[in-house]
Amino acid sequence: MPAPNLTDSATATTPDTPATSTTPWKAHPFIHLGPDRYYHPLTDVTLLEGERGFLELQQILAGNESVDGVPAEILSLLIEDEWLVGNEVDVSTQYLLKYVSLEAHTVCNQSCYFCPVSLDPREDHFMPTEQYLDLLDQLKAYRDTIEAVFMISYNEPTADKRFVEQVRAIRDAGLPPATLTNGTGLTPKRVDQLLEIGGLRFLSINLSTLDRERYSKDRGGDHLELVLKNLDYAKDKALADEMAIVVLGTGDDQHKADYEAIKERFDGSRFDTRYYVVNDRAAYLQIGIGVGGHKRQKLRGCEYVGSRPLQHLHITPRAKAILCCQDYSETAEVGDLNTHSVAEVLSGPGLAEMRRWAYGLEEAPANFICRNCPMAITYEE
Repeated sequence: MPAPNLTDSATATTPDTPATSTTPWKAHPFIHLGPDRYYHPLTDVTLLEGERGFLELQQILAGNESVDGVPAEILSLLIEDEWLVGNEVDVSTQYLLKYVSLEAHTVCNQSCYFCPVSLDPREDHFMPTEQYLDLLDQLKAYRDTIEAVFMISYNEPTADKRFVEQVRAIRDAGLPPATLTNGTGLTPKRVDQLLEIGGLRFLSINLSTLDRERYSKDRGGDHLELVLKNLDYAKDKALADEMAIVVLGTGDDQHKADYEAIKERFDGSRFDTRYYVVNDRAAYLQIGIGVGGHKRQKLRGCEYVGSRPLQHLHITPRAKAILCCQDYSETAEVGDLNTHSVAEVLSGPGLAEMRRWAYGLEEAPANFICRNCPMAITYEE
């Protein structure tokens, strides 16, 4: 599901290429730069070293060759595949909607140490069902490109008694439902109900340890036995096209041991066990992966499951659109879906401005969330 990870350090080494004065074309400023490949988040296409046009695009991006010097056949190819864009095009209004986070409520029944909920729980709020259905109806227009509608941001989706009906509504809209859950509410009854309506596109279970005492301490709830009972019922059923158990931790020896234990327990089931180190949620928390010395570097894009500014739409339970799931405090609001349509928000001035900031087309404010995010692509000024 994620777009290609082009660089080990998420740090590009070349700035935007200036347009030449003798041609109407320039390299698209949203291209993600890698040592042997380029990824275009608006076309979802990767150009590999050795393929036609790679060398010419590389020289343009490095500033070593103007567009005028590119052979006509290669120039036409680069223009057709949108690696080059017109000098006068406002790229900040462009997007390719692949992922939607539609959070129907704020409730979570745990307070995990790696989640902002543990520090500042939100007030309970449930999006009205009518509004939820209206947003899904609007999202139908993008179902040819949407790969997942995630039912979570910082909530526990199964805590909503409407959970199964919400999955049904997503499917009825022709969209792919995706659920990230701690597993407490994924009961055998609900598993059977989900199977009856066709299941999920993606299911991810957040399970950090098999030790009951540490589980309770880390999550603020003694739910391990319930979760394992639910997972044992679901593990051999075709509940989703892709089923994963994500083992989050800080990357220490205990984390690695927990991962191996969980992997062994669910070996041979439909669950794929995955190891992830937590991040600091754009400096909201004081754990895990953070920006370190990258904070003062120039922003050049985003590689957090694709590109948040270009490929994602995050909708809060109060129908506000924010730039990214990292933004627990909702500081980067890009639109209000109570007063504007999905289409208006996606092409509107709020998102356009933040795309320019995130990709370095304009200097972002010092407190812009991407400056604190380890998934931001940056380069040395």
